[in-house]
Amino acid sequence: MSKQETTLPSRHATLRVVAMPTDCNITGDVFGGWVMAQVDIAGSIPAISRARGRVATVAVNSFIFKQPLFMGDVVSFYADITKVGRTSMTVNVEVYAQRDPVKPTCVKVTEATLTYVAVGEDRKPRVLPPAD
Repeated sequence: MSKQETTLPSRHATLRVVAMPTDCNITGDVFGGWVMAQVDIAGSIPAISRARGRVATVAVNSFIFKQPLFMGDVVSFYADITKVGRTSMTVNVEVYAQRDPVKPTCVKVTEATLTYVAVGEDRKPRVLPPAD
């Protein structure tokens, strides 16, 4: 395994998708904006669960593209809450690509940290419920 190759984490992926032709430019490279949207979706899943309801993305604290994504890659997103405040929480998202079914490889392609805030029906911040 080269320095860039890795294996998927042993925990369950938060989200898995296949990069399709509509997600790519004419050379088959996945658009960065598509990756960013999928990261936001993956990050919101544990945030919604913790908030027990609606959340809004209030910050993208960091976003690092480590490797390119290509059409046909199976993309796995792993999202974990790392910090909880009164109304907000920070979520780290790691993204891996599995590619080339003839000679399977796995590479970490993206790391991101986002902040979500719990919001009520009025779309204003609300206090997070106690943790289970």
